[in-house]
Amino acid sequence: MSKHHLFALIMWSATLAATAAVADVQAPADVGTRTATTQSEAEEAAIRRVLAEFRTTRIPLSRAMAIAERLHDGSKTADISFEIDGPPIYRVRTIRNERVWENTIDANTGSITGKEITSSLKELDREDLANILALKWIKQELADAVQVAERAAAGSALAGGLMRQDGKLNFVIVVAAGDHLKEVMLEPPKVGKQNSARP
Repeated sequence: MSKHHLFALIMWSATLAATAAVADVQAPADVGTRTATTQSEAEEAAIRRVLAEFRTTRIPLSRAMAIAERLHDGSKTADISFEIDGPPIYRVRTIRNERVWENTIDANTGSITGKEITSSLKELDREDLANILALKWIKQELADAVQVAERAAAGSALAGGLMRQDGKLNFVIVVAAGDHLKEVMLEPPKVGKQNSARP
């Protein structure tokens, strides 16, 4: 999932109905130049709608991740997004070994909604596969990155995932902070070489 895809997913949904990490906080609207005033106004209205819906939800993103991970013992969250195409939900992808599960979680009740989608790593596109495989080589998990991002942006996360940009692998977390959506990029610490000799 690309960085722009994560933010676009939140916008699309709106228009249809920790440690050892360095945080870089940006406003996603500043990512590209805007030429049409009407497009900018439509985006601002969509952001206001997302924020209004998000503020009324009872389940924080971190809890939705924990709910999804409990469905399959030992699984880790690969990415998550808040969507409001209908009742507000979190769409969560978790992984374990060669399996990928996608679930939707009601943002007000925490219950699983819809049908679970199960696939194997072989079925993912090249970019998603690379990002998910990278989760095995970093110390930090998405849940840790969410906590750091929420503190850095002084808000509540509504989407996140591991993405590669300019050859660098980063967690990208979208945070609702006041009347704005902020994008927090975190470069995860890499797993150090482990000693193979044990006493």
